[in-house]
Amino acid sequence: VQLQASGGGLVQAGGSLRLSCAASGRTFSAFAMGWFRQAPGREREFVAAISWDGGRRCYADSVKGRFTISRDDAKNTVYLQMNSLDPEDTAVYYCAADRGPLSVTPISYDYWGQGTRVTVSS
Repeated sequence: VQLQASGGGLVQAGGSLRLSCAASGRTFSAFAMGWFRQAPGREREFVAAISWDGGRRCYADSVKGRFTISRDDAKNTVYLQMNSLDPEDTAVYYCAADRGPLSVTPISYDYWGQGTRVTVSS
């Protein structure tokens, strides 16, 4: 699976962005999908994940209620809608595909996109 993340940019605090991750190659609908982020000097951290059938979602506590993950299997795309953005959300955001069950740990994911940068100004 090849993953291409897009939609990052510069936004003011309180604003919104929608990230997209387009997949190509193997059957997209068979994969659980996740979003992770990495800020400068920090480890990569879990943001959100969605099961292969879209029936289960999970979120990091820091984004719960502000971010929404969704998928469109017809478009082979997973989205991350980010609202009420805060400067603490500034990071490079990565999408990833997991052949296994829904997971919050990076090591569980088999394929990674190249990342898209999100900068939230105060």
